[in-house]
Amino acid sequence: MDVDLTPRLAKKSYSGDGGAYYTWSSSELGMLEKAKIGAAKLALEKGGLALPSYSDSAKVAYVLQGSGRAGIALPEATKEKVVAIKKGDAIALPFGVVTWWFNSNDTELVILFLGDTSKAHRVGEFTDFQLTGVTGIFTGFTTEFVSRAWDLNEENVQELVGSQYSNGIIKLEEGADMPDPSEGDREGMVLNCEEAPLDVDIKNGGRVVVLTSRNLPLVGEVGLGADLVRIDGHAMCSPGFSSDSAYQVTYIVRGSGRVQVVGINGHQVLETRLKAGCLFIVPRFFVVSKIADEDGMEWFSIITTPNPVFSHLAGKTSVWKALSPQVLQASFNVSPELEKLFRSKRTSDAIFFPPPLK
Repeated sequence: MDVDLTPRLAKKSYSGDGGAYYTWSSSELGMLEKAKIGAAKLALEKGGLALPSYSDSAKVAYVLQGSGRAGIALPEATKEKVVAIKKGDAIALPFGVVTWWFNSNDTELVILFLGDTSKAHRVGEFTDFQLTGVTGIFTGFTTEFVSRAWDLNEENVQELVGSQYSNGIIKLEEGADMPDPSEGDREGMVLNCEEAPLDVDIKNGGRVVVLTSRNLPLVGEVGLGADLVRIDGHAMCSPGFSSDSAYQVTYIVRGSGRVQVVGINGHQVLETRLKAGCLFIVPRFFVVSKIADEDGMEWFSIITTPNPVFSHLAGKTSVWKALSPQVLQASFNVSPELEKLFRSKRTSDAIFFPPPLK
């Protein structure tokens, strides 16, 4: 496989007084195009407002830092849902959703977007359509069309369409009136991965929360699964692969460590260090394993199927445990004693392995 798997940092795409929007380019991270995945990050300062827009891609948004509010207007909805968002929140955003994002707090609000670009204008990248501002949709229509559509006179149209000079992000004055979150609007739309019940919890090893259509129904419409993984200092994530032909797209939220990926014919296709802010993609059926540095490591991943299935090659859930001793002995061409020793290891640890005892 000749596609570069090297993890990459995002680059600034555009900015305004209230913040900036960053993207990963498929020209620099070729696996984005191959996996048909887009990735971007929004950073809003206090008072920052990302103006209403929609995208050509279904996405999962994940709040990396801070808190604020989001407005979500589903297709054919008569009223937007205004939800309070905070660190750890995952929000499923199907096709056709119009969203805005606002930071009313002192801490910078940072949101990660990962999504399916198989139907996008540019595979591997999001195309976002602004409703207002200098790149707003209605700046491209003639005054006649806009006045007919909105039943306004031409003077009103020119003022309405031409007054916002921003390209997507603005800064509101302190105390500006913004809609308050509505009770119950988070239900079914937002899941906090840091507060949700753990799907895996290994002492001194790691913890996982899996985002599926079961705990966040809108994920089914997006067509993606996701998980938040946290491993402790010097812990290891078992070598494993997606057994249902899915790509794994991983963003390092916190910490650092090492990663190795092995592909076709047993060739190692990646061995590198990981740090916060990096994005990398594991191809279908390739085997990946990570080891955290002293302070541990945390990552958020999407998987290109709403209910992913993984196979692990070490630990008590390893596929080796399902094979008979005779097959293992013959496959490795080893003695019965070594096969027995191999089988006796990792009988209690699953997925995450604590650091070796000193």
